[in-house]
Amino acid sequence: MSSFLHRLPEFLGHHMLLALAFAGLVAAILSNEISRRFRGYKELTPGALTLLINRENPLLVDLSSAADFEKGHIVGARHVATSQFDPENKELAKVRDLPVALVCKTGTTSAQAAARLVKAGFGKVYVLDGGMAAWREAALPTAKGSK
Repeated sequence: MSSFLHRLPEFLGHHMLLALAFAGLVAAILSNEISRRFRGYKELTPGALTLLINRENPLLVDLSSAADFEKGHIVGARHVATSQFDPENKELAKVRDLPVALVCKTGTTSAQAAARLVKAGFGKVYVLDGGMAAWREAALPTAKGSK
């Protein structure tokens, strides 16, 4: 171990670009992990969302397009158009202390909506990581139609 430490400055001197790339990657990973811990909502796998649905019966909001929602959605999900999603809505304000799970096609839109809910004071906010694509890939059941 001590020979490694003695040779480290020599290695860094000869491979400065590699060392800088490594330091940049470490900084990016740390930054990502720190921001993920403090963002206020949790990403769930399809299996974890199933457990949440069975144990806590969250309000399940699907932010997919109307066409995607009709093609297939999680049973019990309510469709809300992204343009009409408002964390200050009277109906949502009633469930501020209850768990809210957000779903969209890929998980990107629901993550943005989750950040808005957290900012509005919601305490238990969850997002399906990977969206409906991950749900289908896990071969979990979906309902078709508008309701």
